[in-house]
Amino acid sequence: MRLPASRLALLGVLYFVQGLPFGFQSTALPVYLRSQGVSLTTIGLLGALWLPWAFKALWAPLVDRYGSERVGRRKSWILPMQAGLTVTCAAAAFVSSHDSLPWLLGLIFLMNLFAATQDIAVDGFAVDTLRPSELGLGNTAQVVGYKLGMLTGGGLLVWASDRIGWQGLFIAMALLCLGAFVLTIFAREAPPASREPQPSVSARREPDWRELFQRLKQALLLPGSGWLLLFIATYKLGESMSDVLFKPFLVDSGITPAQIGLWVGTWGTAASIVGSLAGGLLASRMSLLGAVGLTATLRVVPLVGRWLLATGGVTDSSIIAVTMAEEFFGGALTTVMFAFMMSRVDRRIGATHYTLLASLEVWGKAPAGPLAGWLADPRHGLGLGYASVFLLGIVLSVAFLGLLVPLRRQQPAARSALNTA
Repeated sequence: MRLPASRLALLGVLYFVQGLPFGFQSTALPVYLRSQGVSLTTIGLLGALWLPWAFKALWAPLVDRYGSERVGRRKSWILPMQAGLTVTCAAAAFVSSHDSLPWLLGLIFLMNLFAATQDIAVDGFAVDTLRPSELGLGNTAQVVGYKLGMLTGGGLLVWASDRIGWQGLFIAMALLCLGAFVLTIFAREAPPASREPQPSVSARREPDWRELFQRLKQALLLPGSGWLLLFIATYKLGESMSDVLFKPFLVDSGITPAQIGLWVGTWGTAASIVGSLAGGLLASRMSLLGAVGLTATLRVVPLVGRWLLATGGVTDSSIIAVTMAEEFFGGALTTVMFAFMMSRVDRRIGATHYTLLASLEVWGKAPAGPLAGWLADPRHGLGLGYASVFLLGIVLSVAFLGLLVPLRRQQPAARSALNTA
């Protein structure tokens, strides 16, 4: 059965709105702060703003359990979160015109809190709404919608900031969130009882807490689990150290915010979307571990390109080429890594086990920003400069490839133990 266009569009819009704050934070905010003379050490600490995404599992049971049946179980959470996003974006427009950095960062933290909480409700909405035959298209709407939100918040609007200013950028974000709010008001939320039955659910007994944790413990003690956890935690460390400094490097190299928004935020995000699609195709054509090895190796090439930009000077064409290559290979690597992670999950506790691995992936990247900013900052850190930190990112990314050896040796035994546990 085909997924109706209205539901597909609604999911896309909801995830689009959630991508706006992250796109702004990851691309536009470092450019804005560096253009205001903020130190690299401070910019490196901006990763703390995404903490609501890291801890959202703590309040997810509340979102899943409580809601108004009159308004809609999911809409009763989605609507206030969208209203919160609209208000905080509008407030950021006012704050940005008064150069009040603490207030601006506080508002961006709230944007992430509202977006992360909405994400819980939207995921629940998708589960309630999508039939089993519609999951493929629904997941595509989620991924593409979120990345288009990132492209808009961190690309198109930054590119337009030359004409509309930073205040206009936040006003545009507020209007987009308001539009999604109005659309959601008129969206019909079907009750869970109206979904097609899933026969496998009635026959499956969910494990109690003690049994769940016992199975999780068994999964973590399987052969090669230590190597697996290290593999997941470090695969983006070097790349993330390079990423957090790349936008400030471009600002210090004389590249305008509008150019950065177009090249990195817009074209780069588009390349990341294409790379994600290519990674999915690659994962279906070869072994998952082999796909991770191939994309991780290719990922090193644009990282070397960034180091060459820092040591040999920049040109428009070189920046665009390095950016497009890094985003493409980085997007492909992320897709195949998450597919590999899913292949190593105990399906009896799939949600819990996979969430643990996904959280480890997020926390593995967490030290990258503060460490990179402190190493490069000439005023409040070691002052090694951009080139040295870019080189360190290359070294860490190459060193990660060495973990393929123990993973390849342990994989057959681990899969056998997982299947027989």
